[in-house]
Amino acid sequence: MELAKLTAHEIIKKLKNKEIAASDIMHSLRNRMAGVHSKVRGYVRVSSSAKSGRTEVESKNSGLMGIPIAIKDNICTQGYNTECCSKILEGFLPPYDATVVRKLKEQGVAIFELKTNMDEFAFGSSTENSCFGPTHNPWDLDCVTGGSSGGSAACVASDQAIWALGSDTGGSIRQPASFCGVVGLKPTYGRVSRYGLIAFASSLDQIGPITKDVEDSALLMNIISGHDPLDSTSADTEVPDYTRSLGSDVKGLKIALPKEYFIEGLDQEVKTALDQVINHLKAKGAIFKEVSLPHTKYAVPVYYIIATAEASSNLARFDGVQYGFRAKNLEPRTQNLLIDMYKKSRGHGFGEEAKRRIILGTFVLSHGYYDAYYLRALKVRTLIKNDFDQVFKEFDCVITPTSPTVAFKIKERTDDPLKMYLSDIYTISANLAGIPGISIPCGFTKKGLPVGLQILAKPFNEEVLIKAAHNYEQSTEWHKMKPEF
Repeated sequence: MELAKLTAHEIIKKLKNKEIAASDIMHSLRNRMAGVHSKVRGYVRVSSSAKSGRTEVESKNSGLMGIPIAIKDNICTQGYNTECCSKILEGFLPPYDATVVRKLKEQGVAIFELKTNMDEFAFGSSTENSCFGPTHNPWDLDCVTGGSSGGSAACVASDQAIWALGSDTGGSIRQPASFCGVVGLKPTYGRVSRYGLIAFASSLDQIGPITKDVEDSALLMNIISGHDPLDSTSADTEVPDYTRSLGSDVKGLKIALPKEYFIEGLDQEVKTALDQVINHLKAKGAIFKEVSLPHTKYAVPVYYIIATAEASSNLARFDGVQYGFRAKNLEPRTQNLLIDMYKKSRGHGFGEEAKRRIILGTFVLSHGYYDAYYLRALKVRTLIKNDFDQVFKEFDCVITPTSPTVAFKIKERTDDPLKMYLSDIYTISANLAGIPGISIPCGFTKKGLPVGLQILAKPFNEEVLIKAAHNYEQSTEWHKMKPEF
């Protein structure tokens, strides 16, 4: 039995029926990694021992005892390296667990050092901006996985992980989930604690699940959601049991189709797959209507002003003084040895994309440009949020493509940052508005690459996402298809 190919909820049943032992799961994953890791390169570190917060007796009611989880390299794990796939954080051992990691341990989930590859500090849409090198898409090893949570998505898609955690700042869970043919859910901003997530853009970042199916996403959301006093942006809002939304009917569900998402630039095969989704859900009784989100066209420039501004502020702490990489080739006779250390540590420690975003962010926050760029971007962000608020007064959810294209070739866009940034054009708005979104598989191109369907809902209404996504998933076979090596 290849346990690595099963979902978490399938493994839970086997554990409860005592058909398998917890140790069997990791053994199966290691066998899978032995044949696949060198091709996909989704992990940056794999440990030999697990750290769990509860004993088997204390955790027996959760049913999760011993199920491992892969964790993106920007989520702190006590005693295990967390480096954001950046040389500047080389050797950093967090002295504490992120809140989501602590909650997983409390439920008996096994925390191995299964840290996944990512774009450096989550700066990217392809998982090519990593000091460990790129991750390869399991469906076509010459293609990217999407980013920045590409390592997590690739490990789940290639059955090297049962499930995984990623982070989403502008689509970094949903877009790689789409490219790799798995499920990725970005919760409402504030639904899941950010404590222990190394920040990219503090007003946009959210931790969320990447899984093989929607039911596993619901299970993982039940564990990681909830108010956290350690996170000042955490919402003190009641968390429902997301598994209760599974199996719900979509008859009468009001779904909006924003015309701004179905325009020139959308790949024809992606559009065809979305048309089939719409027809499928119409046949099941869902009600569709075209709407307008007029400020969508400003989402990309607004995002890259706000995100880079916050990134330049957050990354100022990485200077080589307290932890991580420190340059050693300093000039002993220089007038200011400290400044020389700062320059060389940051110059050698950060990659090209990180430097680009720090420079852009510093510029838009600088005197004389703050009002013209950053302040104006914040005002337009409010208009984007207002567009969604108006739509959700009438509709239950919004359906769009997750990405305008399927996975592209490795190095295809590395020399054109603007073209790379447009990869997130359909996912960015959800982060700016603070609303939840999910990406699920909805088809394949003629070349065998997955297509992703994105569903968006109003704040703190993840149940609608799970309801609609699970209903569609269970009446199709896309989520059951596996890449071959």
